[in-house]
Amino acid sequence: MTKNLIIYMPALNEEETIRNVLDSIPKHFDGFKKVELLVVNDGSTDATEKEAILSGATVINHSQNRGVGKAFQTALNYSLKAKADILVSIDADGQFDVNQISEMIRPIINKRADFCIGNRFWNSSPDKMPTLKYWGNKQISKIVSFISKTKIQDASCGFRAYSKDCLFSLNLQGSFTYTHETILELLHKGYGVAQIPIKVTYYDGRISRIANNLIQYSIRTSIIIFKSLKDYRPLQFFLSIAFLVLFIAFIIGGFVFIHWMNTGMITPYKSFGFIALSLCGMAVVIITLAFIADLLNRIRENQEKILYLTKKKYFE
Repeated sequence: MTKNLIIYMPALNEEETIRNVLDSIPKHFDGFKKVELLVVNDGSTDATEKEAILSGATVINHSQNRGVGKAFQTALNYSLKAKADILVSIDADGQFDVNQISEMIRPIINKRADFCIGNRFWNSSPDKMPTLKYWGNKQISKIVSFISKTKIQDASCGFRAYSKDCLFSLNLQGSFTYTHETILELLHKGYGVAQIPIKVTYYDGRISRIANNLIQYSIRTSIIIFKSLKDYRPLQFFLSIAFLVLFIAFIIGGFVFIHWMNTGMITPYKSFGFIALSLCGMAVVIITLAFIADLLNRIRENQEKILYLTKKKYFE
């Protein structure tokens, strides 16, 4: 029998909603002896901590706002120490239906998946979701799908569930958000994902804590995603840059070569010729870096395996 389920939510100034959300979560789930509510209070300045404690939740406080990425890492470390068999993450604002937690954990219990992510877009755009936000989420999901080679419908949804084995394997770096990085890391390590259609409610006047500025959100999440691409596919990442540089060099060099064929001289485009040669040299350097990065990535993967086994031995 699976023993310990932890239901976690990050919270930043959620005093108005968090108690209702916590109180509405079912107290028992089939297959679990213990259900624990965990709130990571990420620098709130209101009564979020008090409301969460009144609902019987374990509260871990950040002295200042550190971002949902750091909040998830705090929850991850706590869950390992508490010997959680499954960790569920859900938002504190009441947008998600807590009664779907059972649906979220079922594929893990039945061994059909190692982690589950909610899919808000199973029936196109949810009601009252801003069109621009919907479009931005779909574009980010396409990027994550391309990098992971797995069709991901909703890469940004915070309603998720992770098996214990996934918790051992996660080694996250981002502080702004964790949603995309966890998908890329777990899929890269061979874990299976289930995408669960979920209900979501967007309230009038509700401002997202993470994506309140869509341009800033897109830039910051894109940086995290492309860092992950660099880490997980360094050869492809650097070779792509090298071939782009070579392509530009061939265009410039080709222009100079055609001019030389027609006139017998490279004047007045001598400087273009030097630029093309410099770009070719730069491409060779980047190709060399690509193979070095690939070698380092193999070392990193071995270190990750050692870290996984170390965590497993330490926490179990």
